[in-house]
Amino acid sequence: MVKTLTGRSIVPGRAVGRVLLSSRPLSLWGGINPVSGRIIDRRHDRHGESVTGRVFAFPGEKGSSTGSAVLLELIRTGQAPCAILTTQLSPILALGAIVADELYGRTIPIFQIGEADFGALCDGQIVQVAEDGSVTLAT
Repeated sequence: MVKTLTGRSIVPGRAVGRVLLSSRPLSLWGGINPVSGRIIDRRHDRHGESVTGRVFAFPGEKGSSTGSAVLLELIRTGQAPCAILTTQLSPILALGAIVADELYGRTIPIFQIGEADFGALCDGQIVQVAEDGSVTLAT
């Protein structure tokens, strides 16, 4: 069975990957190691796990505006998630992805989805995101 969610494309793009689901906001600055892609915030529910190549789904970015530089570095080093799904509009994340496209010709899609749709996500499930904002879940 397939379920499709409708999201808002913040940074358009396509990706397919396994969800790394978090129930907690995360500041990328001090929260993710930009060289390894691992979550290093010891208080975070996904501490020690890697976002690399995953569809990172979390409620939103918190903290420093320097998070855009961390996302930029994750993209540059090839350690970025393949997509980000969030319930909050995040200009900080969008800026990092947009600058990466300008500097390196690479970016990642970022989509805002509703809280009810966020609740439909399961850790480890395969999802496909499309440029129109649709998020297709394999159930």
